[in-house]
Amino acid sequence: MRVVVFFDLPTETAEERRDYRRFRAALLKNGFFMMQESVYSKLALNQNVANGICDSIKKHKPSAGLVQMLTVTEK
Repeated sequence: MRVVVFFDLPTETAEERRDYRRFRAALLKNGFFMMQESVYSKLALNQNVANGICDSIKKHKPSAGLVQMLTVTEK
């Protein structure tokens, strides 16, 4: 199972750029790897782990911008 995160965050002001860097750093710290710019992926063993990953991402999400998550099975 994989969790794929797609995001589009504004970077017009210094605060927005800081929020972008912090969100991206949180993804990398949690074991995500970059598939494309603004598209990150991580393996999850089962649905419970995937739900925990999604909850962690929601905590680190900046207030502005769009963050979407997709859970895909290996089947």
